[in-house]
Amino acid sequence: MEKNNKWYKQFTDKLELTGLRPRTVDVYSRAVKQLQDHYDRNPKKITELEVQEYLLYRKNTSKWAPATLNTALCGIRYYYQMMLNVNWELFRIAKFAAENKLPTVLTKEEVDRILRCARPFNNYVYLVLVYSCGLRLSEALNLEVSDIDRGRMIIHIHRGKGAKDRLVPLPHSTLKLLERYWKTHRHPRFIFPRTQTNKRGAPVNDLADDTVNKGCAQNAMRNAVKKANINKKGVSVHTLRHCYATHLLDSGVNLRYIQIYLGHSTILSTLVYLHLTAAGNSDAYGIIDNLMDRF
Repeated sequence: MEKNNKWYKQFTDKLELTGLRPRTVDVYSRAVKQLQDHYDRNPKKITELEVQEYLLYRKNTSKWAPATLNTALCGIRYYYQMMLNVNWELFRIAKFAAENKLPTVLTKEEVDRILRCARPFNNYVYLVLVYSCGLRLSEALNLEVSDIDRGRMIIHIHRGKGAKDRLVPLPHSTLKLLERYWKTHRHPRFIFPRTQTNKRGAPVNDLADDTVNKGCAQNAMRNAVKKANINKKGVSVHTLRHCYATHLLDSGVNLRYIQIYLGHSTILSTLVYLHLTAAGNSDAYGIIDNLMDRF
């Protein structure tokens, strides 16, 4: 069946009307498309038991991670409840518990080594931006010229995760890097516009009206990690965001401010960084030791 069949278009249109971000619309609609492809049948003809068996197949055979399973479940639930007015018991009980793993965090020296290995210059600039401002990769790559407030030295992030706006401090050194890179192309809108290519794949002078592909940025990070000889597992572009939060906490920045800068809806999401820093622990250990020294 073609991706643009009638149900798919109707579903994506409905999702867009709910105010979900384009990325979420794509992920949810793709989840239902994968269900359809699995059974080679229109999703409205797929039963509750078949949806249950499909999710178990993805869990036990495909070995999908809990986060991937929960995302698929959300997309499928949206479709059946919103399009078919079906509210199966499965949707009330199904939940895939994620492992409570702490994120990988690098030292400041390790971050510096990686960034020094990031080439060419555009890769270096957007990886520095992710780290120095604690941005998600998509937020960095989609940054627009008008998002930078040089007077207040802040970046305005529009429609971040959860469709929330936020203001993030912009270090002077990062601003200088962004200005230096922007002058290499002077795109009227984007800081990181995608370079146009001809039929042979060679770059041409014209710049596209969209931004650098996420895959290019992720490859740049992988190459830099390899060149820097960093052997920790799970190091990705998003690791730089974790490092930003942890290094700020190490330096004494209040956890509440870090929550605001990261755009977390709840402080609970930010509390994970308390497990990744030694600064607070060392202070606490000293206080406890002195307090109990009377025994």
